[in-house]
Amino acid sequence: MSTEPETRPSAATPGKRQHLLHDELPEEHEDSLIGILHRVIRVGVKVLAVLMVFVILWGIFDVVYVLYQQLASPPFLLLEVGDIFRLFGAFMVVLIAIEIFINIRLYLGTSVLPIQLVVATALMAIARKVIVLDISTVSAEYVFAIAAVVLALGVTHWLVARKH
Repeated sequence: MSTEPETRPSAATPGKRQHLLHDELPEEHEDSLIGILHRVIRVGVKVLAVLMVFVILWGIFDVVYVLYQQLASPPFLLLEVGDIFRLFGAFMVVLIAIEIFINIRLYLGTSVLPIQLVVATALMAIARKVIVLDISTVSAEYVFAIAAVVLALGVTHWLVARKH
C-alpha cells in the first residue's frame, strides 16, 4: 500500500497535479445523501480543529495560572519537586493538544493519514504519564503495562520512520 497521495490534473492549474483530499469522504458521491453526510463530517472535523485551538489556549492559560499560584504561595518564588512535576504534566498536556491539532490539520489538508505523527503523539502522551507517575502509588503490573506500551509505540515509531 503506497503512502503517496493520489493526484489528478487540476482545472484551476493546468499541467499541475492536485492532491485528492480523503477519497474515503468524497464531496461528490453517486448517492446524494452520502455526499451530504461526507460534507457534514468534514465540517465536524473543522469544528473539532477550532475547539482544539480553544483547548490549547485554555491549557496555556492554565499553565500560567498554576505557575503563578505556585510561585506566589509560601515559600515565595520556590517550587517543590512535586510542583515541578505537576507543571511538567500541564506543559505536556498542552503539547499533546498541539500535536492532536496538527493531526486534525493534516487530516483536513492531505489524503495521507500521518501515521508517524499519530504514533509520536501517542508516545508523547505515554511519556507524560511516565513523567508524572508516582511510583509509590502504583502496582508493579501497572509499571510493566506502561513499559510495554512505551516499547510497542517506540518500535512502531522506529519501523514507520525507517520505512520513510
